[in-house]
Amino acid sequence: MNQFICTKCKATYSLDEPRWKCDCGSTLDIEFEAVFDLVKIRQRKPTMWRYREAIPIQNDANIVSFAEGFTPLTEVNFDGKPVLMKQDQLFSTGSYKDRGASVLISKVKELGIKEVVEDSSGNAGSAISAYCAKADIECNIFVPEDTAVAKVAQIQLYGAKLNKTPGTREDTAKAVLKVAERVYYASHSWNPFFFQGTKTFAFEICEQLGWQSPDTVILPVGNGTLLLGAYIGFKELRQAGIIAKIPKIIAVQSENCAPLYRAFRENLAEIPTINKKETLAEGIAIAEPIRGKQIVATVKQSQGSFIAVSEPEIKESLKETCQKGYYIEPTAAATIAGIKKYLPQSNSAEVIVSVFTGHGLKTTEKMLKLLNY
Repeated sequence: MNQFICTKCKATYSLDEPRWKCDCGSTLDIEFEAVFDLVKIRQRKPTMWRYREAIPIQNDANIVSFAEGFTPLTEVNFDGKPVLMKQDQLFSTGSYKDRGASVLISKVKELGIKEVVEDSSGNAGSAISAYCAKADIECNIFVPEDTAVAKVAQIQLYGAKLNKTPGTREDTAKAVLKVAERVYYASHSWNPFFFQGTKTFAFEICEQLGWQSPDTVILPVGNGTLLLGAYIGFKELRQAGIIAKIPKIIAVQSENCAPLYRAFRENLAEIPTINKKETLAEGIAIAEPIRGKQIVATVKQSQGSFIAVSEPEIKESLKETCQKGYYIEPTAAATIAGIKKYLPQSNSAEVIVSVFTGHGLKTTEKMLKLLNY
Protein backbone atom coordinates (compact mmCIF):
# COMPACT_ATOMS: atom_id res chain seq x y z
CA MET A 1 0.00 0.00 0.00
CA ASN A 2 2.79 2.47 0.88
CA GLN A 3 4.24 3.20 -2.55
CA PHE A 4 4.64 5.60 -5.44
CA ILE A 5 2.12 5.17 -8.26
CA CYS A 6 2.34 6.76 -11.68
CA THR A 7 -0.56 9.06 -12.54
CA LYS A 8 -0.45 7.82 -16.14
CA CYS A 9 0.84 4.26 -16.58
CA LYS A 10 0.11 3.15 -12.97
CA ALA A 11 3.61 1.72 -12.44
CA THR A 12 4.55 1.45 -8.76
CA TYR A 13 7.81 2.04 -6.91
CA SER A 14 9.07 1.85 -3.34
CA LEU A 15 8.95 5.05 -1.30
CA ASP A 16 12.57 4.34 -0.37
CA GLU A 17 13.70 5.07 -3.93
CA PRO A 18 15.12 8.59 -4.49
CA ARG A 19 12.78 9.35 -7.36
CA TRP A 20 10.42 12.20 -8.23
CA LYS A 21 8.91 10.97 -11.50
CA CYS A 22 7.94 7.74 -13.23
CA ASP A 23 10.22 5.99 -15.71
CA CYS A 24 7.62 6.88 -18.34
CA GLY A 25 8.21 10.56 -17.55
CA SER A 26 4.89 11.22 -15.84
CA THR A 27 4.13 12.54 -12.35
CA LEU A 28 3.84 10.27 -9.33
CA ASP A 29 1.33 10.14 -6.50
CA ILE A 30 1.82 8.39 -3.16
CA GLU A 31 -0.45 5.60 -1.97
CA PHE A 32 -0.28 5.62 1.81
CA GLU A 33 -2.60 4.43 4.56
CA ALA A 34 -2.98 7.40 6.88
CA VAL A 35 -3.81 6.58 10.49
CA PHE A 36 -5.52 9.03 12.87
CA ASP A 37 -5.32 8.28 16.59
CA LEU A 38 -7.44 11.14 17.95
CA VAL A 39 -6.33 10.52 21.54
CA LYS A 40 -2.63 10.77 20.61
CA ILE A 41 -3.28 13.77 18.36
CA ARG A 42 -4.95 15.72 21.19
CA GLN A 43 -2.01 15.05 23.50
CA ARG A 44 0.62 16.37 21.10
CA LYS A 45 1.98 19.85 20.50
CA PRO A 46 -0.05 22.09 18.14
CA THR A 47 2.02 21.53 14.99
CA MET A 48 1.26 19.70 11.77
CA TRP A 49 3.41 16.81 13.03
CA ARG A 50 0.71 15.97 15.60
CA TYR A 51 -0.67 13.85 12.69
CA ARG A 52 2.52 11.80 12.75
CA GLU A 53 0.92 8.48 11.73
CA ALA A 54 -0.64 10.14 8.69
CA ILE A 55 2.70 11.39 7.30
CA PRO A 56 4.96 8.91 5.41
CA ILE A 57 8.28 9.54 7.16
CA GLN A 58 9.63 6.37 8.77
CA ASN A 59 11.98 7.63 11.49
CA ASP A 60 11.23 10.57 13.79
CA ALA A 61 14.94 11.41 13.83
CA ASN A 62 14.65 12.50 10.20
CA ILE A 63 11.89 15.06 10.77
CA VAL A 64 12.98 18.58 9.79
CA SER A 65 10.66 21.04 11.47
CA PHE A 66 10.29 24.59 12.76
CA ALA A 67 7.21 23.58 14.79
CA GLU A 68 5.10 24.65 11.82
CA GLY A 69 1.37 24.21 11.46
CA PHE A 70 -1.87 24.51 13.39
CA THR A 71 -2.26 28.07 12.20
CA PRO A 72 -5.31 30.03 13.44
CA LEU A 73 -8.67 29.48 11.75
CA THR A 74 -10.17 32.95 12.06
CA GLU A 75 -13.64 34.19 11.11
CA VAL A 76 -13.41 37.16 8.73
CA ASN A 77 -16.40 38.95 7.20
CA PHE A 78 -16.44 39.69 3.48
CA ASP A 79 -19.43 41.58 2.13
CA GLY A 80 -21.25 40.85 5.38
CA LYS A 81 -20.76 37.07 5.26
CA PRO A 82 -18.43 35.07 7.56
CA VAL A 83 -15.59 33.03 6.05
CA LEU A 84 -13.13 30.98 8.11
CA MET A 85 -9.62 31.99 7.07
CA LYS A 86 -6.62 29.73 7.72
CA GLN A 87 -3.74 32.06 8.50
CA ASP A 88 -0.93 30.24 6.74
CA GLN A 89 0.86 33.53 6.11
CA LEU A 90 2.12 33.12 9.68
CA PHE A 91 4.48 30.24 8.89
CA SER A 92 8.21 30.55 9.54
CA THR A 93 9.07 31.54 5.95
CA GLY A 94 5.82 33.49 5.46
CA SER A 95 3.76 31.09 3.35
CA TYR A 96 1.89 27.78 3.46
CA LYS A 97 4.71 26.20 1.44
CA ASP A 98 6.41 25.34 4.75
CA ARG A 99 3.93 22.47 5.08
CA GLY A 100 5.24 20.75 1.98
CA ALA A 101 8.87 21.69 2.56
CA SER A 102 8.91 20.14 6.04
CA VAL A 103 7.76 16.72 4.82
CA LEU A 104 9.73 16.77 1.57
CA ILE A 105 13.05 17.76 3.16
CA SER A 106 12.44 15.28 5.98
CA LYS A 107 12.23 12.58 3.30
CA VAL A 108 15.32 13.96 1.57
CA LYS A 109 17.18 13.63 4.88
CA GLU A 110 15.79 10.12 5.38
CA LEU A 111 17.07 9.11 1.94
CA GLY A 112 20.55 10.45 2.76
CA ILE A 113 20.47 12.97 -0.10
CA LYS A 114 22.94 15.83 0.37
CA GLU A 115 21.96 18.20 -2.46
CA VAL A 116 18.67 19.27 -4.05
CA VAL A 117 17.41 21.59 -6.76
CA GLU A 118 14.07 23.42 -6.96
CA ASP A 119 12.39 26.06 -9.16
CA SER A 120 9.98 28.63 -7.81
CA SER A 121 8.38 32.04 -8.23
CA GLY A 122 9.61 32.69 -4.69
CA ASN A 123 7.65 31.15 -1.83
CA ALA A 124 8.44 27.48 -2.47
CA GLY A 125 12.08 28.38 -3.04
CA SER A 126 12.19 30.21 0.28
CA ALA A 127 10.61 27.28 2.10
CA ILE A 128 12.85 24.62 0.57
CA SER A 129 15.90 26.81 1.27
CA ALA A 130 14.98 27.24 4.94
CA TYR A 131 14.41 23.55 5.61
CA CYS A 132 17.56 22.58 3.71
CA ALA A 133 19.48 25.07 5.87
CA LYS A 134 18.20 23.37 9.03
CA ALA A 135 18.97 19.90 7.65
CA ASP A 136 22.42 20.94 6.34
CA ILE A 137 21.50 19.98 2.78
CA GLU A 138 22.96 21.88 -0.18
CA CYS A 139 20.21 23.77 -1.99
CA ASN A 140 19.99 25.25 -5.49
CA ILE A 141 16.99 27.44 -6.31
CA PHE A 142 16.01 28.58 -9.81
CA VAL A 143 13.75 31.65 -10.01
CA PRO A 144 12.55 33.95 -12.82
CA GLU A 145 14.52 37.17 -13.24
CA ASP A 146 11.58 39.29 -12.05
CA THR A 147 11.05 37.43 -8.73
CA ALA A 148 10.21 39.75 -5.81
CA VAL A 149 13.37 41.19 -4.25
CA ALA A 150 12.30 40.22 -0.71
CA LYS A 151 11.94 36.56 -1.75
CA VAL A 152 15.31 36.60 -3.54
CA ALA A 153 16.96 37.99 -0.39
CA GLN A 154 15.24 35.39 1.76
CA ILE A 155 16.42 32.49 -0.40
CA GLN A 156 20.03 33.72 -0.42
CA LEU A 157 20.17 34.47 3.29
CA TYR A 158 19.12 30.90 4.03
CA GLY A 159 22.34 29.94 2.24
CA ALA A 160 20.87 28.54 -0.96
CA LYS A 161 22.54 29.05 -4.31
CA LEU A 162 20.30 31.34 -6.39
CA ASN A 163 19.97 30.93 -10.14
CA LYS A 164 18.06 33.75 -11.87
CA THR A 165 16.63 32.54 -15.16
CA PRO A 166 15.81 34.83 -18.10
CA GLY A 167 12.31 34.64 -19.57
CA THR A 168 9.06 33.29 -18.16
CA ARG A 169 8.20 31.10 -15.19
CA GLU A 170 7.93 28.27 -17.71
CA ASP A 171 11.50 28.94 -18.90
CA THR A 172 12.64 28.57 -15.27
CA ALA A 173 10.85 25.22 -14.99
CA LYS A 174 12.50 23.97 -18.17
CA ALA A 175 15.95 25.12 -17.06
CA VAL A 176 15.75 23.27 -13.76
CA LEU A 177 14.81 19.98 -15.41
CA LYS A 178 18.25 19.79 -17.01
CA VAL A 179 19.92 20.07 -13.59
CA ALA A 180 17.40 17.61 -12.11
CA GLU A 181 18.86 14.91 -14.34
CA ARG A 182 21.82 14.74 -11.94
CA VAL A 183 20.59 16.44 -8.72
CA TYR A 184 17.53 15.33 -6.72
CA TYR A 185 14.52 17.46 -7.65
CA ALA A 186 12.82 18.79 -4.49
CA SER A 187 9.97 20.15 -6.57
CA HIS A 188 6.73 21.46 -5.05
CA SER A 189 4.82 20.41 -8.17
CA TRP A 190 6.57 17.23 -9.37
CA ASN A 191 7.62 15.68 -6.07
CA PRO A 192 4.65 13.93 -4.38
CA PHE A 193 6.17 14.20 -0.89
CA PHE A 194 5.42 17.93 -0.98
CA PHE A 195 1.69 17.15 -1.14
CA GLN A 196 2.08 14.88 1.88
CA GLY A 197 2.85 18.09 3.77
CA THR A 198 0.20 20.35 2.28
CA LYS A 199 -2.47 17.75 3.07
CA THR A 200 -2.10 18.69 6.75
CA PHE A 201 -4.03 21.86 5.84
CA ALA A 202 -7.14 19.65 5.63
CA PHE A 203 -6.32 17.77 8.84
CA GLU A 204 -6.03 21.00 10.83
CA ILE A 205 -9.23 22.50 9.45
CA CYS A 206 -11.27 19.44 10.33
CA GLU A 207 -9.78 19.21 13.83
CA GLN A 208 -10.40 22.92 14.40
CA LEU A 209 -14.01 22.37 13.36
CA GLY A 210 -14.42 19.54 15.89
CA TRP A 211 -13.49 16.83 13.38
CA GLN A 212 -16.10 18.04 10.93
CA SER A 213 -15.61 18.86 7.27
CA PRO A 214 -16.49 22.33 5.97
CA ASP A 215 -18.98 22.56 3.14
CA THR A 216 -16.73 24.55 0.81
CA VAL A 217 -13.02 25.30 0.55
CA ILE A 218 -11.86 28.21 -1.64
CA LEU A 219 -8.23 27.96 -2.72
CA PRO A 220 -5.83 29.64 -5.16
CA VAL A 221 -4.38 27.43 -7.86
CA GLY A 222 -1.28 27.68 -10.03
CA ASN A 223 0.67 24.43 -9.74
CA GLY A 224 -2.00 23.07 -7.40
CA THR A 225 0.26 22.30 -4.43
CA LEU A 226 -2.27 23.36 -1.80
CA LEU A 227 -5.40 22.29 -3.68
CA LEU A 228 -4.17 18.78 -4.45
CA GLY A 229 -2.73 18.38 -0.97
CA ALA A 230 -5.97 19.53 0.67
CA TYR A 231 -7.97 17.04 -1.41
CA ILE A 232 -5.61 14.21 -0.39
CA GLY A 233 -6.06 15.21 3.24
CA PHE A 234 -9.86 15.35 3.14
CA LYS A 235 -9.95 12.06 1.24
CA GLU A 236 -7.75 10.33 3.83
CA LEU A 237 -9.92 11.63 6.67
CA ARG A 238 -13.03 10.31 4.95
CA GLN A 239 -11.43 6.93 4.25
CA ALA A 240 -10.50 6.71 7.94
CA GLY A 241 -14.11 7.40 8.91
CA ILE A 242 -13.21 10.67 10.65
CA ILE A 243 -15.35 12.91 8.42
CA ALA A 244 -18.45 12.11 6.40
CA LYS A 245 -17.79 14.13 3.24
CA ILE A 246 -15.16 15.87 1.13
CA PRO A 247 -15.90 19.59 0.80
CA LYS A 248 -16.60 21.26 -2.49
CA ILE A 249 -13.39 22.87 -3.79
CA ILE A 250 -13.56 26.26 -5.50
CA ALA A 251 -10.31 27.00 -7.35
CA VAL A 252 -9.27 30.60 -8.04
CA GLN A 253 -7.07 31.79 -10.91
CA SER A 254 -6.08 35.19 -12.23
CA GLU A 255 -7.85 36.11 -15.48
CA ASN A 256 -4.42 37.00 -16.88
CA CYS A 257 -3.20 33.42 -16.42
CA ALA A 258 -6.11 31.01 -16.23
CA PRO A 259 -5.43 27.82 -18.24
CA LEU A 260 -7.18 25.60 -15.69
CA TYR A 261 -10.24 27.85 -15.47
CA ARG A 262 -10.54 27.70 -19.27
CA ALA A 263 -10.06 23.91 -19.40
CA PHE A 264 -12.80 23.48 -16.79
CA ARG A 265 -15.25 25.95 -18.33
CA GLU A 266 -14.82 24.61 -21.86
CA ASN A 267 -14.62 20.97 -20.71
CA LEU A 268 -11.34 20.47 -22.59
CA ALA A 269 -9.46 17.16 -22.58
CA GLU A 270 -6.11 18.96 -22.45
CA ILE A 271 -4.92 22.11 -20.69
CA PRO A 272 -4.93 24.83 -23.39
CA THR A 273 -2.01 26.98 -24.44
CA ILE A 274 -2.76 30.51 -23.28
CA ASN A 275 -1.49 34.00 -23.87
CA LYS A 276 -0.16 34.69 -20.38
CA LYS A 277 -0.28 38.30 -19.22
CA GLU A 278 1.35 39.98 -16.24
CA THR A 279 -0.61 39.64 -13.00
CA LEU A 280 -0.35 40.85 -9.42
CA ALA A 281 -0.87 37.22 -8.42
CA GLU A 282 2.60 36.08 -9.48
CA GLY A 283 2.52 33.03 -7.23
CA ILE A 284 -0.28 31.38 -9.24
CA ALA A 285 0.77 32.66 -12.68
CA ILE A 286 1.52 29.19 -14.06
CA ALA A 287 0.71 28.87 -17.76
CA GLU A 288 1.73 25.19 -18.05
CA PRO A 289 0.99 23.42 -14.73
CA ILE A 290 2.55 19.97 -14.81
CA ARG A 291 -0.40 18.48 -12.90
CA GLY A 292 -3.01 20.53 -14.75
CA LYS A 293 -5.33 17.71 -15.77
CA GLN A 294 -5.12 16.20 -12.29
CA ILE A 295 -6.12 19.54 -10.74
CA VAL A 296 -9.16 19.94 -12.99
CA ALA A 297 -10.22 16.34 -12.34
CA THR A 298 -9.87 16.87 -8.58
CA VAL A 299 -12.10 19.96 -8.61
CA LYS A 300 -14.70 18.04 -10.62
CA GLN A 301 -14.56 15.07 -8.21
CA SER A 302 -15.27 17.43 -5.31
CA GLN A 303 -18.31 18.84 -7.18
CA GLY A 304 -16.50 22.17 -7.19
CA SER A 305 -15.76 24.85 -9.75
CA PHE A 306 -13.24 27.44 -10.96
CA ILE A 307 -13.38 31.22 -10.62
CA ALA A 308 -11.21 33.73 -12.51
CA VAL A 309 -10.55 37.18 -11.04
CA SER A 310 -9.41 40.41 -12.68
CA GLU A 311 -6.46 42.63 -11.75
CA PRO A 312 -8.74 45.39 -10.36
CA GLU A 313 -10.55 42.77 -8.25
CA ILE A 314 -7.23 41.47 -6.88
CA LYS A 315 -6.01 44.99 -6.11
CA GLU A 316 -9.24 45.97 -4.37
CA SER A 317 -9.32 42.72 -2.37
CA LEU A 318 -5.72 43.26 -1.27
CA LYS A 319 -6.49 46.73 0.07
CA GLU A 320 -9.70 45.58 1.75
CA THR A 321 -7.98 42.64 3.48
CA CYS A 322 -5.03 44.71 4.66
CA GLN A 323 -7.47 47.28 6.05
CA LYS A 324 -9.01 44.49 8.12
CA GLY A 325 -5.59 44.02 9.73
CA TYR A 326 -4.29 41.09 7.66
CA TYR A 327 -1.13 41.98 5.75
CA ILE A 328 -1.11 39.52 2.85
CA GLU A 329 0.76 39.39 -0.43
CA PRO A 330 -1.06 40.12 -3.73
CA THR A 331 -1.22 36.44 -4.72
CA ALA A 332 -3.16 35.76 -1.51
CA ALA A 333 -5.54 38.59 -2.42
CA ALA A 334 -6.57 36.75 -5.59
CA THR A 335 -8.18 34.16 -3.31
CA ILE A 336 -10.09 36.91 -1.48
CA ALA A 337 -11.35 38.22 -4.82
CA GLY A 338 -12.51 34.68 -5.58
CA ILE A 339 -14.31 34.49 -2.24
CA LYS A 340 -16.16 37.74 -2.99
CA LYS A 341 -17.27 36.35 -6.36
CA TYR A 342 -18.41 33.08 -4.80
CA LEU A 343 -20.37 34.44 -1.82
CA PRO A 344 -23.47 35.63 -3.72
CA GLN A 345 -24.17 32.00 -4.74
CA SER A 346 -23.55 30.59 -1.24
CA ASN A 347 -26.26 29.83 1.29
CA SER A 348 -26.47 31.29 4.79
CA ALA A 349 -25.71 28.00 6.56
CA GLU A 350 -22.71 27.10 4.37
CA VAL A 351 -19.43 26.63 6.25
CA ILE A 352 -16.77 28.17 3.99
CA VAL A 353 -13.03 27.90 4.63
CA SER A 354 -10.28 29.70 2.74
CA VAL A 355 -6.69 30.74 3.35
CA PHE A 356 -4.20 33.60 3.57
CA THR A 357 -1.40 31.90 1.65
CA GLY A 358 1.47 34.38 1.96
CA HIS A 359 2.63 37.36 4.02
CA GLY A 360 2.70 40.88 2.59
CA LEU A 361 6.27 41.43 3.79
CA LYS A 362 7.40 39.06 1.02
CA THR A 363 6.43 41.57 -1.69
CA THR A 364 7.22 44.99 -0.23
CA GLU A 365 8.23 46.59 -3.55
CA LYS A 366 4.95 45.56 -5.18
CA MET A 367 2.97 46.79 -2.15
CA LEU A 368 4.69 50.19 -2.34
CA LYS A 369 3.81 50.47 -6.04
CA LEU A 370 0.16 49.88 -5.18
CA LEU A 371 0.43 52.84 -2.80
CA ASN A 372 1.94 54.85 -5.68
CA TYR A 373 5.22 55.48 -3.85
